[in-house]
Parts: sequence; C-alpha cells; structure tokens
Amino acid sequence: MKINALMIPDPITITENASIQEAIELMKVNSIRHLPVIGTGNRLKGFVTLADLKQGFIPSMLGEVSLADLIIRNPIVVRPDDDVESAARLIYKHKIGGIPVVKNDKLVGIITETDILRAFIDMMGLLTASSRIDLVVGDEPGAFRNVLQIINDNGGDIINVGITGQEISKREYYFRLSACNTAVIKKALEKEGYKVLDAMD
Repeated sequence: MKINALMIPDPITITENASIQEAIELMKVNSIRHLPVIGTGNRLKGFVTLADLKQGFIPSMLGEVSLADLIIRNPIVVRPDDDVESAARLIYKHKIGGIPVVKNDKLVGIITETDILRAFIDMMGLLTASSRIDLVVGDEPGAFRNVLQIINDNGGDIINVGITGQEISKREYYFRLSACNTAVIKKALEKEGYKVLDAMD
C-alpha cells in the first residue's frame, strides 16, 4: 500500500510568522497534534507538534520564544508513492507521531501514527466479527500449504495471516478467519501434528 492511499491530503498548515497561541488554537479547533509549516508556493519549511507548542507557550508570553523557535527544521519526510511500511518504520524508529508528505519539495499531505494504525486494523479485520487460530507451522516442505488446506477443508475462511519474525521452525502464525467454530479446525490441525497455541471463536 502506498502512502497516498492513507495520507491526509492538503492538511491544515501554518506559516512561521504566526504566533504560538494561534498555532495551539488551530490545533485545538481541528483536533490535530501536528502542523506542517509552509512558505511560498506550499513549500515545506518545517513541522511543529502540540507537545512542543505547549512547552513554549509560557515562555512565549514573556516574549522569550516565538513559533519560529519551536519549528522542527528539515523534518523527516516521505513521498506519496513510498510504501506505508517505510512511514511506519520511521515513526517507530524516531518515536514521532506524524510525518509530512512531500512531492518536489511541496507539501501534499501528512501521515500520522493513527492513519497507520487504522490501516493495520483494517488489514487485520479487527473491527469485523472474526475468529483466530494461532499455531506453529514448522519448517517441513509444504507445511504452510497443508495448514491452509486443513483450515479451508474444516470451514475456515481466511481473512489474513500474521507471522512472527523468528527462525522458520519456531515461527508463530496467526490466522484470522471469518467467524466460525474453531474447535473443529483446531482438532484437525492437532491430528496432523501441528502445535495449536490458541483458538478463539
């Protein structure tokens, strides 16, 4: 999935000559926590967060700090045709809540941790009625294909599959299924020698 499918296009922005109070008010009114700072021609000049603005609010009342002092210059950015995974890795690695999306140095959107979480929830089918089977498939040739067949033959309709990153013989597989009776599937898998870790209707 590409970032342009998830990003918020044409996000709310601010210019660096605005005040900290104006920026906070803009965030409050629009229920957002990140503001791209733009210049002429929608060119990205920086990024500010609600946390940074709150820290600078009291000093700004004393005339010691301005919005320009709080702007993150040269922020981490992504492009609209980058993969969502790249944005997720950057957000996780740098412990940030959002990233401006730019094309030819111009701001075209913003993607936040909430957008990525929403995509994950959609892909995992977490908001729809579903069942789940967790098991160790092992490293025997054809084992994964065999597990798929067993699940299918016993009434399981697979929505998606998650896998841990361990060595192949110890990997845990998480099969999310359309709502069904997992007891039958669990019994069939165990009969074939697979270690079922959990089964939830």
